[in-house]
Amino acid sequence: MAKSFTPTSNSVVVIGLGRFGGAVADSLVRLGHDVLGIDENAELVQRWADQLTHVVQADATNTDTLRRLGVADFESAVVGIGNDLEASVLTVLSLVELGIRDIWVKALSLRHGRILERTGAHHVVYPEMAMGERVAHLVTGRMIDFIEFDDGFAIAKTRAPRDAAGKTLAESALRSRYGITIVGVKRPRTDFTYAKPDTMIEAGDLLIVSGPTQLVEAFAALT
Repeated sequence: MAKSFTPTSNSVVVIGLGRFGGAVADSLVRLGHDVLGIDENAELVQRWADQLTHVVQADATNTDTLRRLGVADFESAVVGIGNDLEASVLTVLSLVELGIRDIWVKALSLRHGRILERTGAHHVVYPEMAMGERVAHLVTGRMIDFIEFDDGFAIAKTRAPRDAAGKTLAESALRSRYGITIVGVKRPRTDFTYAKPDTMIEAGDLLIVSGPTQLVEAFAALT
């Protein structure tokens, strides 16, 4: 087990070190954050012992246990417990009781997510659902990448429609015609270019497009 440390505003506690929680904890460390990892599974604790700032085997549903571990001194927490709805909810309740200001929680379903929100979670993420929708968009071949945000806004990478080839963005009027914004253009063997009205579109160009999800999807369908 790693040596203990005093949490700072840069510290995050990650509870549940499975695929999701472990990936988040690993990314946080690479971004320069101190991470306290907590899991009931001894094998997972051992696996992450040398990679995180501090790792503890403990029952995170117990508020007193979390208090003894110093979790109350953290500003941010990530709960990666997804397969045990009861443990997930009880852990969030414990974090709320400790006064954690920023609680992120993994949910497997909309019902699970609604319960977590009512329990006190500040941010609920649906990794499986988000990835499923993203893959569905990619499988169709219309988009090369796709990210949707909670407020119905999306960013996608897709090929330029044929009728835009040989025209500038101003001439093609893609924004006014389709209600989307062209953020940038990527041409084979050239650097990424931020879009401007005089940016020329050529056949085969890749466009980074943003806007309301339905409009982005409709625009991608043109290709």
